[in-house]
Amino acid sequence: MLKRIYEIIEIADEDDKISSIYDGIMLLTIILSIIPLCFKRQNVYLYYIDRITVIIFIVDYFLRWITAKYKLEKYKTRAFIYYPFTPMAIIDLLSILPSITALNSGLKLLKLFRLIRTFRIFKFIRYSRSIQVIVNVLKKEKDVLVAVCYLALGYIIVAGLIMFQVEPESFNSLFDAIYWSTTALTTVGYGDIYPVTIFGKLVSMISSIVGIAVVALPAGVITGGYIDEIKHKNTEDR
Repeated sequence: MLKRIYEIIEIADEDDKISSIYDGIMLLTIILSIIPLCFKRQNVYLYYIDRITVIIFIVDYFLRWITAKYKLEKYKTRAFIYYPFTPMAIIDLLSILPSITALNSGLKLLKLFRLIRTFRIFKFIRYSRSIQVIVNVLKKEKDVLVAVCYLALGYIIVAGLIMFQVEPESFNSLFDAIYWSTTALTTVGYGDIYPVTIFGKLVSMISSIVGIAVVALPAGVITGGYIDEIKHKNTEDR
């Protein structure tokens, strides 16, 4: 019985219609649960949408918890204890807590959890095959992506320090300089803070050019990995 429940609540196989229906219901529930967040003022309809969707989330969380031994086979009997600390279980819990705490008007501090209702959007990761492909790509290419992040972070700090030294009049603090170097590296350049000296402008030009290369690196890595993953999936389907 538990084994069949696990098969239904997990991403559906092509020949498992019941599981496909369950996935569709959960995707619809996620979309509906986000609707109340789009309005400043809540009415009775939005209230009941939130109540109903959170009940469905609670049932889904409970079903995943009691079938954790199939998901986390390597932990065997400890799976039931370990499951609540897995990333997706934490997201599930964070999407439920705001609505539960809102039931008690006396717990004012816990009402702050309402701010994390937006975590519900991340539940799409579990049910979307396309997002699952991207997640797999990020896992496979994580070493390269981490290296690029270190490179970008290092350059942002160095460029910020240089600009802070050569243009102290334009940048009131080191944070302002690092803020500028971040926008320059990403080639955004809001224009609220900018260099005025020749040397400062030269640093800005170099930073923007380097930024194009740094931003392009992860995009190329992810694109290449995505293509490889799609080819791999097609090969398995055949």
